[in-house]
Amino acid sequence: MAASASPAAGFDRRPWLLLSPALASVTLLLVIPTLFIVVYSFWLRTATGAEQVGFFLDNWEEVLTDRFYRDILLQTLRIAAISTVICALVGYIPAYFIAYTPTRHKALLLLLLMLPFWVSYIIRTMSWINILGVSGAVNSALLWAGLVDEPIQMLYNEATVILGLVHFLLPFMILNIYVSLDGIDRSLTDAARSLGCTGWQAFREVTLPLSVPGLAAGSLLCFVLGAGTYITPMVLGGPTNAMFANLVFEAIVTQLNWPLGSALSLLLLALLGALVMVYSRFLGIDQIAKSFR
Repeated sequence: MAASASPAAGFDRRPWLLLSPALASVTLLLVIPTLFIVVYSFWLRTATGAEQVGFFLDNWEEVLTDRFYRDILLQTLRIAAISTVICALVGYIPAYFIAYTPTRHKALLLLLLMLPFWVSYIIRTMSWINILGVSGAVNSALLWAGLVDEPIQMLYNEATVILGLVHFLLPFMILNIYVSLDGIDRSLTDAARSLGCTGWQAFREVTLPLSVPGLAAGSLLCFVLGAGTYITPMVLGGPTNAMFANLVFEAIVTQLNWPLGSALSLLLLALLGALVMVYSRFLGIDQIAKSFR
C-alpha cells in the first residue's frame, strides 16, 4: 500500500524538465518583452525626447479617447475581415480539390502550396508594384492592346491593400481547410450518396459542416495576421489606408515615442487576444496546430 501511495505523494520533476527549454524560451522571448512593453506604456515621452519614468495614464487616455485611433482601428478590423472572407471563399475550392483529388501527386500539390512561404513576404508584396504599377505588367498589356490611352492608377488604395493581404493570407486558409477536409471519413459521404443524396446535397449536409472547424481556424489565423500586419498597407496603401500596426511603427520607429507605441501595441494585442480566447472557448485552438504538423 505504501509503495502504491508513494508515486502520488511525490512530485515528478520529469515533465517539467522536459518542458523547461520551451518554457525558458517562451519566458525570455515572449513574457519578459511583453512585460517591458506594459511598463513602457505607463511612461511619458518628454519634450526633450527622453522617457519620464513613472505611472502615468496619459498614453492610455490618448489611445482610448482619441477618435483618430478609433477610426484607424475600425478600418483595420474591416480590412482584415474583408480579406478573411475573400480568403475563405477563394481558398475552399483548391483545398477541396487537393483533399479529394484522385491523383497520386497530392504531395506535389501541397509542395506547390508551400512555395510562397519560401519567398520573403516583403518581396511578394512589392511584386504587386511591378504588376499593377503605372509601368507594370497590367498597364503595359492594356496600352499594347489599345484598351487605354494612358496608364491607370491601380496602386495605393484600399482595394490593393486587400489584394495584397489575400495574396499573403490565402495559403494559411487553404492549409487549414485542407487539414479539416482530409480528416473527414469518406464513408460518411458514400453513406449519404447511398441514401439518395446528390453530390451537392452530400457536400452541403456532410462535408461542409464537418469542415467548419478548419474554416474557422483558417479565418481566425487570417484575421489575426491581417489585422497585425503593417508591410502591406505601407507598400501598397495610400495615406488614408493605414492600419493600426502602421501607427505602432510610426510611433516607435519614426517618432521614437516608445510609451505611446507600447500602449497602441498592447491595445491591438488585447483585442486580438480576446478574439483568440473566444475562438478557443467555442471551437478549440488545437485545429490551428494541426495545419502545421
